[in-house]
Amino acid sequence: MGKSILVVEDEPNIVLSLEFLMKRAGYDVRIARDGEEALAEVARRIPDLVLLDVMIPKRDGYDVCQTIRANPQWSAIRIIMLTAKGRDVEREKGLALGADDYVTKPFSTRDLTDKVRQFLDGGD
Repeated sequence: MGKSILVVEDEPNIVLSLEFLMKRAGYDVRIARDGEEALAEVARRIPDLVLLDVMIPKRDGYDVCQTIRANPQWSAIRIIMLTAKGRDVEREKGLALGADDYVTKPFSTRDLTDKVRQFLDGGD
């Protein structure tokens, strides 16, 4: 089985485009639409990478990121946070909580796909 990606996003159009992009790049894709669902999906089957929106219902992306990082069994999961909040303070918060990278919306689909490939196929 190929590498798996969990897309955590509540905006349907973004979900569709991310799912399409990542499947086209050859990854197994699962979707979660809020923070609780995201953590349940991670617990059910650990993904290789999480594309994590910051502003999602129930538990925000920062909380989800921190929760994933607090579990030693999930330490290998790569996390790329996606957000419309582009200020440095938000980026620093995401990285401080354990995100591997932070991408501001709107993002280049090619750049995002390249980042995912770098994390999953090319090492660090």
